[in-house]
Amino acid sequence: MRKEYLMTPGPTPVPPSVLAAEGSPMIHHRAPVYSEIFARVIEDLKYVFQTKNDVITFAASGTGAMESAVVNCFSKGDKVVVAYNGKFGQRFAQLGNAYELDVIELSYEWNQVVKISDIADALAEHGDSIKGVFITHSETSSGVLNDIKAAGELLRDHPAILIVDSITGIGAVECKTDEWGLDVVMSGSQKGLMMPPGLACVAVSDKAWAATERSDLPKFYFSWAKARKALKGKDPQTPFTPAVSLIVALSEALRLMREEGIEQIIQRHALLAKAMRSGVVALGLRLYAPPEGRGNAVTPVVAPDGFDGEAIVKHMRSEYGITLVGGQDHLKGKVFRLGHLGYCDKFAIITTLSGLE
Repeated sequence: MRKEYLMTPGPTPVPPSVLAAEGSPMIHHRAPVYSEIFARVIEDLKYVFQTKNDVITFAASGTGAMESAVVNCFSKGDKVVVAYNGKFGQRFAQLGNAYELDVIELSYEWNQVVKISDIADALAEHGDSIKGVFITHSETSSGVLNDIKAAGELLRDHPAILIVDSITGIGAVECKTDEWGLDVVMSGSQKGLMMPPGLACVAVSDKAWAATERSDLPKFYFSWAKARKALKGKDPQTPFTPAVSLIVALSEALRLMREEGIEQIIQRHALLAKAMRSGVVALGLRLYAPPEGRGNAVTPVVAPDGFDGEAIVKHMRSEYGITLVGGQDHLKGKVFRLGHLGYCDKFAIITTLSGLE
């Protein structure tokens, strides 16, 4: 038996106490004991998201949270801006098109940061006809970090709502939801929350709730109104059967995060990211993300000339038990990605760099 190292940007390693909590005896989701756990989870999520806004949960992947934002905040034909520099930001455009929104796409090379000035230009050109702006905080496919603080400031006095995919941002980089004026912020359990996949969380501002009143897109399971009504009852619940074991596990994961402290968690991720990047450069390899936009969750590395990035990933896994991920879409074979997110420490970085060397 050999030690396996999961060094991907999701799923990420899960602490032993979280795994143990997930394996605890099943409880009924309408019993008081579950409501007590769920209420604590919601309050702890607010701490992690740095918000006083409602936070709602779904048994879904991060894409479920993304789709929920589209169907709850908009109507067919609404004009929205989607600024993206990677696969997951582009997914917002695909969702908007699927629901027949009028999507203005601001696309960038995957190794470029989104220019907030371009969003400002789009708002100036189209005025109040813009109902929403979508942007990815930490782009998992490229490792690029976008300036959502500046985006929040830009949209603060505009009627459009700002929707942020922070699925690999929350718990890894600074994300001050309320202070920065972010209207919708989402994450997934298998990232910085140190959980198995299966839960999606969405923080919703008053401004975004007002937008839901105007929305006429079809929604049922992903209805925020249903989720809010169940959440605000005497015993906090979800409208449909939740992933009970995952919620119990999330309660433990969030306890660990409160114990460490959100500021310390972000500092730890910043240190690990810096160490990984420094080690990669010391090996003579080239980083993919630009210096002005590098996040703490994942380090994409350009495969050296003559090397297939996919072969590097396969070799690391088969020879050393270190699981990385390759590039996506047009970057397949051209880059490989080193994750350092969630339940990760300095020895995992050293081990990964040793294997890569």
